[in-house]
Amino acid sequence: MTEPARYMLQGWERFQRGSLVVGVIALSLCVLGAFASREQFFYSYLMAYSFWLGIALGSLGIFMLHNLTGGAWGVVIRRLLESGMRTLPLMLIFFLPLLFGLENLYEWARPEAVAKDPVLQHKSAYLNVPFFLLRSALYFALWIGAAYFFTQWSRDHDRTANPRLIERLRLLSGPGLALYVLTITFASIDWSMSLEPHWFSTIYGVHFLGSHVLSAFAFMIFLAGWLARGEAFSNLFRPSHFHDLGNLLLAFVMLWAYFAFSQWLIIWSGNLPEEVTWYVRRTRGGWEWIALALIVFHFFLPFFLLLMRGIKRRVQALCALAAAIVVMRLLDVFWYTLPAFHPSALQIHWMDIVAPIGLGGVWLAVFIWQLRLAPLIPLNHPSTKEILESGR
Repeated sequence: MTEPARYMLQGWERFQRGSLVVGVIALSLCVLGAFASREQFFYSYLMAYSFWLGIALGSLGIFMLHNLTGGAWGVVIRRLLESGMRTLPLMLIFFLPLLFGLENLYEWARPEAVAKDPVLQHKSAYLNVPFFLLRSALYFALWIGAAYFFTQWSRDHDRTANPRLIERLRLLSGPGLALYVLTITFASIDWSMSLEPHWFSTIYGVHFLGSHVLSAFAFMIFLAGWLARGEAFSNLFRPSHFHDLGNLLLAFVMLWAYFAFSQWLIIWSGNLPEEVTWYVRRTRGGWEWIALALIVFHFFLPFFLLLMRGIKRRVQALCALAAAIVVMRLLDVFWYTLPAFHPSALQIHWMDIVAPIGLGGVWLAVFIWQLRLAPLIPLNHPSTKEILESGR
């Protein structure tokens, strides 16, 4: 058996502490900013929360997908995915402050607004605070429970090499993916689409699901490329692995673009006032420049670059491209969320920048802590021996 200590993450303690310090300082600044503008605090916090939650949930989805499909590409990033999944309890804690700002965020949470609006009254059987809280608790219970058992079985297999554990992961990942799709669909409606309760989209939940998977996959490729620079892990991440990861990143970029275009096409063809308003808000008053940036730098540029074999086999180039996609994912979340509160013109508040740094700093510290608890590669996985031998 390969020596586990050789593949433990070493030397990241300083970065972990620094990330935590930066996150705490940034979050403290946001709390101070809440005294000046309570509404803006919750606007910025929700946007930042949606972005980092997407990476955690996307990790869970990719993990289950790999259990069903197999492949060396998933083995080399398996520990990264597990660490991302295990940040979901932290995301539950980060969700709690939003409960104090429901009336600031959601029109349907304000009784006086519901009393004057027939549409909100019609939707009140679903969009009401008690049911919202109950659904949110169910989502987190399912997500955290799945992440706990999947990672526990994976690490038990590392210790015991019991093939039944791999089979259990495979068998439960099918139903798990079905629940994953359902819960993210409803969560996206509850937490994001209902920011504008008069608007609706039948493809909104699926688009969010694809966005989460793309965010997590790009983040994991960036981190894998960073780890591959170290001598200790250079034999784990081979050019062929990054080529496969690049192909999958191209597929997820295309999937994101397909969902985004499909939503736009459906609403454009319908041309109904209650539907087109969502796009009108996001294509005027400066918001159109962000939309253009997303089209060019979130789809066209990554699409054409990822068609090149050389880009996918050059670790540094693919790593840089993945990092750029992560940044564009944050911009996409910004474009989806903030126009609900600033429909007339583009506004960028300092908390829109500091809140993602604050949540991200703490999230990264917990992510690295989880990553340091186990070898960076599942040593007893059926594909691991072949991976290690090919790297010698």
